[in-house]
Amino acid sequence: MSLLICKDASFAYEGHTVISDLNFSVNSGDYLCIVGENGSGKSTLIKGLLRLKVPQRGSILMDEGLKSNEIGYLPQQTIVQKDFPASVYEVILSGRLSKMGIRPFYSKLDKTIAEENLVLLGIEHLRNKCYRELSGGQQQRVLLARALCATQKLLILDEPVAGLDPIVTQDLYKQIFKINREMGIAIIMVSHDVHSAVKYADLILHLKGQQIFFGKTSDYVKSSVGYGFLGGE
Repeated sequence: MSLLICKDASFAYEGHTVISDLNFSVNSGDYLCIVGENGSGKSTLIKGLLRLKVPQRGSILMDEGLKSNEIGYLPQQTIVQKDFPASVYEVILSGRLSKMGIRPFYSKLDKTIAEENLVLLGIEHLRNKCYRELSGGQQQRVLLARALCATQKLLILDEPVAGLDPIVTQDLYKQIFKINREMGIAIIMVSHDVHSAVKYADLILHLKGQQIFFGKTSDYVKSSVGYGFLGGE
């Protein structure tokens, strides 16, 4: 089942087209990694997928069963986010805000889901810790748990391992892969780490101001685009 279909889409910034000729789809359970150099249009596309930016041309179609508030999103961290003065549990529970509607308080279900994601990410021992006192890797696990509170279908991750040391990076990649395989949640991840992308992702979307490759990872590594970007490995 297709969760989203991007058809002949282009996006502009301040009247100038920054990315064009986007034609790809993401199905339930897929793991898609978006790669490309800085300025290639990755961040613009993510805004489009989150409905924060309207296509200049073409369209992004969502499955009828996937609402915009049912997409889990882990953005790039900013200094302000890293210094957020709340407990780990409070940060994770806030992932349920989009589900509350007009309700003024979190429901029992909201709290249960937050607790389940604490355990899933192996951070239940950090439950009452202040978020800003955590290490970078711990903070990313908290934000991943928060994103999971919003979805059972699709996670969009924007450079989730940026700034993390190699060991923590690989641990987080393995956790994301486990979520995809065991829970069946589709992953769309932006990454500069193309070598890890081809290790974990099923599909690769390579951008360079436009779509220059979309397809299976096994085909990407054999293509001229993938071969060149991987350094001829």
